[in-house]
Amino acid sequence: MPRLETNMTQKNTHSPVSLSDRELQVVELVASGLTNQEIAEKLEISKRTVDNHISNILTKTATDNRVALVRWALQWGKVCLDNINCCSLPLMTDEEEMEAVISSSVE
Repeated sequence: MPRLETNMTQKNTHSPVSLSDRELQVVELVASGLTNQEIAEKLEISKRTVDNHISNILTKTATDNRVALVRWALQWGKVCLDNINCCSLPLMTDEEEMEAVISSSVE
């Protein structure tokens, strides 16, 4: 599974935290308040696999529990909750894009 390098560092080290795509999915689901069993059902994997993912994630992020993990994920922009801490830009309609192009060329 591909790994996503981040610019964060673990506690007391300068090595980057690397989470797989699946681990990032699990972090998002933890942040949304799902239990391990609910995460397992949503991802169609066993609860034990979810337990292992969470254990690995806690180790990699140097967090001690789910609350600390969610705090870490919010701090480093890994999750978006209720449109807070979101990084995506709103999509523009074709008309809005054209207006933006015209107004920028006039200035």
